[in-house]
Amino acid sequence: MTTQPERWSQATTYADMWVDPADDPRDTGAPLEGERDTLLDYLRVYRHTLRMKCDGLTPEQLARRSVPPSTMSLLGLVRHLGEVELLWTVRTMRGERVERPYSTPEDRDGDFHGAVGDPEVVADAWRRWEQACADTDAFVAATPDLGTVSLDPDQPIALREVLVHLVEEYARHCGHADLLRECIDGRVGQ
Repeated sequence: MTTQPERWSQATTYADMWVDPADDPRDTGAPLEGERDTLLDYLRVYRHTLRMKCDGLTPEQLARRSVPPSTMSLLGLVRHLGEVELLWTVRTMRGERVERPYSTPEDRDGDFHGAVGDPEVVADAWRRWEQACADTDAFVAATPDLGTVSLDPDQPIALREVLVHLVEEYARHCGHADLLRECIDGRVGQ
């Protein structure tokens, strides 16, 4: 039987926050103007939230599974979200053939199964995730019309729908990250 970590927060203003509002790097204070700014800001905030939930953890902690039979871990989420961004941006929107870096048709959870507490695996996951985010950002910056339809003939979808899907994917998995982090060291907060 394992002992549960004591719940704690770095925040002093609100006990249910990750950091105090004045220290939150996600809040730029800039007003959002229009659909593009709104979608990109939500995506930026969720990406940053994922990074924050993983900060300060060892490779072993990042790879720690939630509860059986789940294969979910923070490291698995980084790998999964990197793969999601890669597939939506490079394969679907740009229409380029790209291999999934982790999962396969035989192992759809390969992004989670391969998430082991090895420093090289962690470094690779962050590198691939950062590259996938950069590819998405570059594609969006180079595409003035959010109504632009993907080049994948098997999956016609507008860029705005892809961005909404990415926001949804991050939002769902950042909720998972909240619980995973609390199980690891007791730290709580949005």
